[in-house]
Amino acid sequence: MRKTMLALALCALGMSAAASSGDAVPAADTAAVEQRVENLLGKLTIEQKVALLGGVDNFYTRDVPAIGLPRLAMSDGPIGVRAPGPSTAYAAGIGLAASWDPALAERVGTAMGRDAQARGIAFLLGPGVNMYRAPQNGRNMEYYGEDPLLAGKIAVGLIQGVQGQGVVATVKHFAANNSEYDRRHLDSLIDERTLREIYLPAFEMAVKEGHVGAVMSSYNLVNGDYLAENRRIAHDILKQEWGFNGLYMSDWEAAHDGVKAFKAGLDLEMPAPDAMKPALIEAGLRDGSLSTADLDDKTRRLLRTAVRFGFLDRPQRDFNIPLMDPSSASAALEGARESLVLLKNDAKALPLDAAHMKSVAVIGPMAYPGAASAGGSSHIDTFRTQSILSGISDRVGDKVNVLYSRGLPSTADVFGKEVFVTADGKTGLTRETFGNPDFAGKPLERVVNAKVDQWKPELWTTPATERQSIRWSGRFVPDRNGKFLFLTAAASKDSYTLYVDGKPVIQQPVFEGQAPHYVVLPMTAGKAVDIRLDYRPDVSYSRMSLGAIAVDAMIPEETRKMAAMADAAVVAVGFDGTSESEAFDRTFQLPWGQEALIEAVAAVNKRTVVTVTSGGAYATDGWLEHVPALLQNWYPGQEGGQAIAEVLFGNRSPEGKLPMSFERHWQDNPTHDFYDAHPAADGHPTVRYGEGVFLGYRWYTSHPRDAQPLFAFGHGLSYTSFAFSKLALSGVAANGDVTVSFDVRNTGAREGAEVAQVYVGDPSARVARPAKELKAFRKVRLSPGQTEHVSLTLDRRAFAWYDADKHDWTVDPGRFTVYVGDASDQTPLSADLSIGK
Repeated sequence: MRKTMLALALCALGMSAAASSGDAVPAADTAAVEQRVENLLGKLTIEQKVALLGGVDNFYTRDVPAIGLPRLAMSDGPIGVRAPGPSTAYAAGIGLAASWDPALAERVGTAMGRDAQARGIAFLLGPGVNMYRAPQNGRNMEYYGEDPLLAGKIAVGLIQGVQGQGVVATVKHFAANNSEYDRRHLDSLIDERTLREIYLPAFEMAVKEGHVGAVMSSYNLVNGDYLAENRRIAHDILKQEWGFNGLYMSDWEAAHDGVKAFKAGLDLEMPAPDAMKPALIEAGLRDGSLSTADLDDKTRRLLRTAVRFGFLDRPQRDFNIPLMDPSSASAALEGARESLVLLKNDAKALPLDAAHMKSVAVIGPMAYPGAASAGGSSHIDTFRTQSILSGISDRVGDKVNVLYSRGLPSTADVFGKEVFVTADGKTGLTRETFGNPDFAGKPLERVVNAKVDQWKPELWTTPATERQSIRWSGRFVPDRNGKFLFLTAAASKDSYTLYVDGKPVIQQPVFEGQAPHYVVLPMTAGKAVDIRLDYRPDVSYSRMSLGAIAVDAMIPEETRKMAAMADAAVVAVGFDGTSESEAFDRTFQLPWGQEALIEAVAAVNKRTVVTVTSGGAYATDGWLEHVPALLQNWYPGQEGGQAIAEVLFGNRSPEGKLPMSFERHWQDNPTHDFYDAHPAADGHPTVRYGEGVFLGYRWYTSHPRDAQPLFAFGHGLSYTSFAFSKLALSGVAANGDVTVSFDVRNTGAREGAEVAQVYVGDPSARVARPAKELKAFRKVRLSPGQTEHVSLTLDRRAFAWYDADKHDWTVDPGRFTVYVGDASDQTPLSADLSIGK
């Protein structure tokens, strides 16, 4: 979301002190609530009701002092309360999903609710429950993976925690916002069965089980209609079928046609009524084209929310809750601990034994400082963030020498090198500035820049009123034979093309946001190549940068020596807020130089452990076989450094499980042929969800002869071992529930946690169905030798598929198979049952 926090911060500072709201629990939707709502509604004029359809001052609903309705503050909230000021950063959504622990999600939600109360926030804009469809989606880190049941259960836990503190949770982005590529224009073409089975269930659970107070529309279109204007989804499904009686709001600037949005069921346009303009709506009410009954329904929903959550009866800010709350930090640490997934551990490389080590080398751009969160509206400025380096140093620094090297130059270092020359041999590049966006005519200015300007990784900036274009030209003369990396970066809606010897090698089209780009090219020592960089800034200043560096010079020799002398090396790599963010998709490859760094360290230290910060999968081709251990830490929140150190040195056993399938190669992903958008004449690029219901593990388990994932959905290693036994099914009936029971035993020598996963297959179905679908799970924590008997219930819908012809869920009579195990590809127990008509 495009959000400006200044107004919120200023208002929050001006709020008067309030009595503690305590553990405010939202009231049930009782007759008393509805009567109060009707009394308030009766006191409002048409003009006042219409005014309530739009937000004000970026992050507030409008107030009506005459009826005691205050304006209600909102804050971004998928990973923590973003504003005003510093706050607590929790494990990112994908990491919370990796815990497979709804109870943990509720504890984190409770902490988020307290953080919101401490800042006077009424609406927390989270959780996000869009499906993980492909690793490039820049917002995967906010969401809960590729399975709707897992996502829904985690979301319900978080919602109940947040709303138990008297704060409205807002589930988003409704619906099918599964990439950030041109998200404001993208039209997702999805058949009804796929929509119902994959992309809507987590939202449905948030409404029916979590009783979420608000739902936010996404930016994209689905089957031709923007979600803020999609009556079939917003009104028919969300409100009528699911019975949602809360507030349906737009994402920021996501509404376009005010009349269509009004009729479709949009209750609140944020941040202001730019589409549902008061004059437009009032005119429609006067001439009868818009319904006053619909207006009253929208007003009731806002009033009902205010009454239900107590906003009319108490100030929302609780000054008794610390802004820097120790209980929040504790919840953040707990979330980080449970989120870490040990993907690989050959020859028991982990845990490291500090008692038998003299030194450990901590190397990599993600070792320090800590990356609590990624970019965009989920980014949290923390009071403190513990890095991987500080976590390791605090854990074992009194016993082991903790050595540190970044291992790679920073982006600023590459951009800061004066490596180019002009055509006449001067240091730098010739810069020509044109007073138009097309490099046309005579330049307004021609100067020599020693280096290309200053990169500013900005989002959502103010466009220039007068457009210009800038061209840099000159030469690059390599000082050695070999590969050279050319690195470029601009920001927001800037566009550019880098030409080397007249050929375009990097192109950045106009999109909402962007990350740095790079290309690696072979060069011959002393043989100059021509350089031209054509740049079209979206703003009134330049924020473009260009640099070049020899690949074999990127990694300092002292880094190699440090790695070689250490007893073990921890290489911390991955993405950050400049390379993985809302508003743009990221690359499948790790950011520039990182693969080379891993390879260099692994070549001199056989006990190299790699930790990766990311919102999902990434390429491992060139280096994974050379390292014995790989720890996935997602974006672990502000306490991630401690949690990671605890796992690396064996103070805790890792317990996270993948909430998504981790492909070997991007082309192995079932969405590979469908993910890229196709241009359209109407200006809305389209994405066809051609994989249908066979998303992620549903595809892989159904096509065992095709390429399989590197690490399967549900995979995650432990420092102990577990065994499953004694599977039994009971209660099988035509319309009844099925109880699945089994034993889980810790067969190892230390305490650990296992996630028991129950999948269902329908081999006799009359339509194509996945071989396995997750239908229940439970996390169990066991001491060595301990056994727990687990019973899980499957209702009839666990066996059903969505019949688009009947617009209903259908169970085909016949044989079903129930599988139990700890990953989609590891289900040692199975049993059949028959279900009749």
